[in-house]
Amino acid sequence: MKTKVVKVIIVDDHPLVLSGFEFILANSTEITLRGSFTSSHDALDFLSAEFVDIVLMDINLPGINGIDTTEIIKKKYDNIHVIAISNLNEQSIAKRMLSVGASGYLLKNVSAEELINAIKDVMDDQVVLSKEMDLVLKNKKDPVPAISQREREVLALMSKGYTTPKIAELMFISPLTVESHRRNLLQKFAVSNSASLIHKATQMKFI
Repeated sequence: MKTKVVKVIIVDDHPLVLSGFEFILANSTEITLRGSFTSSHDALDFLSAEFVDIVLMDINLPGINGIDTTEIIKKKYDNIHVIAISNLNEQSIAKRMLSVGASGYLLKNVSAEELINAIKDVMDDQVVLSKEMDLVLKNKKDPVPAISQREREVLALMSKGYTTPKIAELMFISPLTVESHRRNLLQKFAVSNSASLIHKATQMKFI
C-alpha cells in the first residue's frame, strides 16, 4: 500500500453502524476519517469541496441509493475508490455495485481487521469482497440484466403507475414502442407481468 495516510468517509444512515465503523477507523494510524454522512446528498456535497481516497458506501440510503451514488462518484471522481458496506448478501445487488465502479463489497459484520485490510488492498487497486460475498458471487445464478437508458426510463415510469399511453406521451414515443420496451424488460428480468417486474427491479435496485 502507498505510504500516505488514507482519507476515508462513511455514508450510512444507521447511527450504530456509523459509530462502529468510526471506532474501527479511529484506532488505525494509517487511516483518517474525514467525515460520516447519513445521506448521499450530504456526501456528494462534501466531495465537491474535499478530496478523499475511499468512500464506504451503504446500499439502502434515503434519497439516492448507494448504487446510483457510486455511479455518480465514479463518473465525477474516478480516482476515488468506493467500497460497499451492506447487510444485503444478494448476488444481483453486489454485481450491480461492482458494475458501476465499486472496488469492493463488504458485509456489515466485517471484522475490524478485515475492514482495515480491505481499505489497504483497495488502495493497491485490488477488488475486495467479504468471504460470504465471494461465495455468493461465484454462484452463476441470478444474472444482472443489462438494460438500455430508454428501458430504464420506461421502468421508472411504470413503477410510478403510469399507463402505456401516458408513458408514450411523457417520453415522446409511440405506445407500440413503449410496449416493445416493456416486453424486453419482462424478458430480461425473467418475469411474466408488470407487477413482478417492478418488484424484482426494486429488489435489484434498478428503481
